[in-house]
Amino acid sequence: MNDSLDVSTIVFAALAIFVVWKLRSVLGTRTGEERPPSNPFARRARTDAEPPKPGSGKVIALPTAGRPAVRQPEVAEPWKNIAAPGSTLAGELDRVAAAMPSFSGPEFLNGARAAYEMILAAFAKGDRSALAGLLAKDVLDGFSAAIADREARGDTMTHAMVAIDKANILHAQLQGGSAQIAVRFDSHQVNTLRDRQGVVQGTGTEAVGPVVDEWTFARSLTSRDPNWTLVSTSAD
Repeated sequence: MNDSLDVSTIVFAALAIFVVWKLRSVLGTRTGEERPPSNPFARRARTDAEPPKPGSGKVIALPTAGRPAVRQPEVAEPWKNIAAPGSTLAGELDRVAAAMPSFSGPEFLNGARAAYEMILAAFAKGDRSALAGLLAKDVLDGFSAAIADREARGDTMTHAMVAIDKANILHAQLQGGSAQIAVRFDSHQVNTLRDRQGVVQGTGTEAVGPVVDEWTFARSLTSRDPNWTLVSTSAD
């Protein structure tokens, strides 16, 4: 065996071992948990908070379990319990409300009920001053004439409102710068007419009886007075 070859082989082997050891000390060893190298040309992964761009073709499943039902907004019914939606009467009331923004159907009917009772009570008593603030002039003239005729005969009238069963708006219109609304009243009343001797006259009776009246109220569109006045009457 050649001694020089053996010495050189040993020297090169020693150098190889030294180089391998040096590399390990500088680069370290792999543990199996290293992150893969990043690709600088690849798009960044989208975060959960970042929505997909339009046209990406990706569909996101939306959670539905436990989500409260969305309530649809209710359609406003300004004439509820007064006029059916889309009816002729509803259209008439719409026109009145457009010309008179403060108009309220329920408030009007409450006022009409109160006026109905007050006018009948004042007429029975012959209270012309109370009637003057509630009636139009021609209607007041008619009521005053009836009171005067009753007084001339020496008759007296008593009135008692037992109940107003119903008060329904029949129709509404704008006429001559005012709003006019007709109301039908279904009621039970006691109306009794007595002569000077206290004898019940004509068909008068002290029994409770049904009464149906149709009265029309009016209010100026330009006046600041919020009160409505009675402009016509009819009875069934």
